[in-house]
Parts: sequence; C-alpha cells; structure tokens
Amino acid sequence: MSEYPWGEATATGVGSHPGADHAEAIRVVFGELPALPYLPELPARGVGADLIGRTASLLVDLAVEVQPSGWRFADRPGRDFKRARDHLVRDLDALEESAQGYEGPFKIQVCGPWTLAGAVELRHGDKTLADPGAVRDLVGSFAEGLAAHVADVRRRVPGASQIVVQLDEPGLPGVLAGTVPTASGFGRLAAVEAPIAAERLGEVLPEGAFTVVHCCAPGVPFGVLRAAGAGGISLDASLLRRRDEDAIGEAIEAGTAFFLGVVPGVDSRLPDVDVVAKPAVKLWRRLGFPVATLASQVVLTPACGLAGASPGYARAALAKVREAARVLRDDPGE
Repeated sequence: MSEYPWGEATATGVGSHPGADHAEAIRVVFGELPALPYLPELPARGVGADLIGRTASLLVDLAVEVQPSGWRFADRPGRDFKRARDHLVRDLDALEESAQGYEGPFKIQVCGPWTLAGAVELRHGDKTLADPGAVRDLVGSFAEGLAAHVADVRRRVPGASQIVVQLDEPGLPGVLAGTVPTASGFGRLAAVEAPIAAERLGEVLPEGAFTVVHCCAPGVPFGVLRAAGAGGISLDASLLRRRDEDAIGEAIEAGTAFFLGVVPGVDSRLPDVDVVAKPAVKLWRRLGFPVATLASQVVLTPACGLAGASPGYARAALAKVREAARVLRDDPGE
C-alpha cells in the first residue's frame, strides 16, 4: 500500500473560513487539527482574498485585475493584483509565527488550473478556457508560480515533514461536459477532452509535494484525476453515486487517498461521531476493502469550505471530523 504523509485517524479542513481575522483562523486550525493543519482562506476580506484572485496572484508574468464581470488578465499588475498578493503575504507571515515548533505534514490550497481558466477572462475576449493556447500559457505560468509558493511555505514552516497541495477544481466536471458558459452567458464553451484535461492538470502538480484534487461538484472525474497524477481525491461524501464505485474501487486499490467530506460546510446540527464516520466505513465495507487500511487511506473533512458558516460552527465542525477520524481506527463497527 502507498505511504501517506499523515498518520492514521487524521482529519483536516477544505480551506475557507468565516470572518476576517486570519491569525485567529490559523490558531483554530492548529488547535483543532494538529495532525494535518492547513493555511486557511478568508474570502470575506474582499477582493483578492477569494479563491480565484488568491491563486491568480501566484501567476508568473501574467497580471490580473477585477472588472464588473470578474477577474480578467491585465497588461500590468495593478491595485487588485497587489491586494491579492498582500493578503497572501500577510497570511504567510501569520502562519510562520503560528507554526513555530510544529512538526508534521502541512496543507495548502489553490484553485485548480481548469477552474481558473473557466473563471478568468482574456484581455479582449472570452474566458481563458475558450483559447487552448491561452490555457497552455496559464498552465505554464501557474506551474512556475505554484512551485515557488510551495518552496516559500517550506521555508516558513521548516518543521513540515511534507507539503500537501490541494487543488480546488469545482469547475472541472463542467469543463469536461462542455457546460461552462461563455463570457456573455449566451453560449457554452466546447468540452475539453479528458486526456488533455489530465495532461494540463498534471503539468501544475508540484514535484516533491503530495497532491490532492478537491471537487465538491457532482460528477467527480476520477479517471482524469488519477491520470493527472494526483495522490488523493477530495469530495463531498453525500454526492457519492453507486455508478462511481467501480472507479472509486480502482482508485483505492491503486493507493489513491480519499478526503471525504462528512459534515456540512454551513451551520447545522452536528451528529454523533459514529454517524459522521459512517459514510467512510460503509464505502470501505461495500467495496470489500479491509478495514485495516481505512484509517490511513481516508482523511475526514467538512463537505466543502467553511466560509459560509459562523465562527463557532466552523470550530465545532473541525473538532467533529477530528473526533470522527478516530472511529476509523479504533471502532469502525461491524
């Protein structure tokens, strides 16, 4: 079986948090998820703190700005690009302080290249996704910028045994299905073939890091993610479909890790830990895999980001998945 950067009975978060106090969010993450903490994202801070702007700030030699329709490539870095960079640098500074003495794996999150291409518009035209040449340029710039970002995090968290890089690709199923709207909204962009999608995604996966692709949309393209070389797949467990189970079983057998979202990302009643852990346990048993591998190959998370939750619920949700992860190891049931 493949080795994973984390130990048994591990939980983590997807990425986003409520509020605007990043130092407090980091303290919550390290306090509630000591086995696999991560750099939280706080989109409520505004322009540049959102998933698209935050990731676009990593691009090399490609600047972006905000237009009424959203993010767009610009001739030169301006106020919006600088604001996004400033948010990220401040977050990394706070992380460096909070991570002193920490030893273990550490996770960061960025937008995946296909979701980014479906969101950022070209200077004088449609979305980047509409132009294969522009997609190649974006992927090359992104790969270089992400590698530099990973190196910076390694430097700031010297005790990190391994960096886990999560790429958020909620838009990838639509890219493959040809359902992404044009910039005008009146048409749909052509579907991208699965081999090309896998190739471009694989080009941005940083060497030396354990990579996980998160997709909280229905229709997770398991084959594409595995072909790209992702070491793990993160998804909302409530969206699992029986027709996906052959692909899931093949991925499990090949050693792919699964980050399973098992509590809602917005305020709700949190059930007992046995109920929270049940989707993972039932999936493993239904597919016929030994329970002994469950606690190492599966990491429990909320179903999606927590930006829409209250601060109290966000903390409670992280605590709940941490407690439920122990069930996978200690008492997975019959």
